[in-house]
Amino acid sequence: MTGSTYLDYDKALAKGMRLIRSGADPNFGLLIVVGINVGLRVGDLLNLSFADLKKDVINIVEQKNGNKRKIKVTAPIKRAMEHFQDSLAYELGGHPFTSQKGTVYSIQQINRKLKDHFKGKRISTHSLRKTWGRFIWESSNHSPKALTLLNQHFGHANFSDTKRYLGITQDEMDSVFDFFE
Repeated sequence: MTGSTYLDYDKALAKGMRLIRSGADPNFGLLIVVGINVGLRVGDLLNLSFADLKKDVINIVEQKNGNKRKIKVTAPIKRAMEHFQDSLAYELGGHPFTSQKGTVYSIQQINRKLKDHFKGKRISTHSLRKTWGRFIWESSNHSPKALTLLNQHFGHANFSDTKRYLGITQDEMDSVFDFFE
């Protein structure tokens, strides 16, 4: 579970939006933005369509375990989607995560591109999902409630797995008690 690491959410969001706005690699930029804002595994992410991303809530059945999920389409995703409104794929509800050849990205392509853009040895498709979880936990001021909800979302057997998955250190856990001092 510790093979890949999370990304800095703000830097990843900025990178994704730059790739979209500049036209350098808009579809991959959108993959980054959506990936760090929905917390899905890459297989489920790649199955999303423009039609899904136009909605306020996406209903999916996860490939790995058959769990039904309702995923809110967040403001950063909506802002990113504004840049695709003139595309035919957007109009027809087609696949947003396609290469220049028009094929849906492979996991190997995504891993290679993520490593190129984020320059990390431990960066992979799972980094997007971990970034989402880490962002939720940090945004909640490291709350135990957020950790509980993330544990449930990720389907981990125990909290130790979730903490390890998110790269939460013991020092960070101990800091929860700093307000008593």
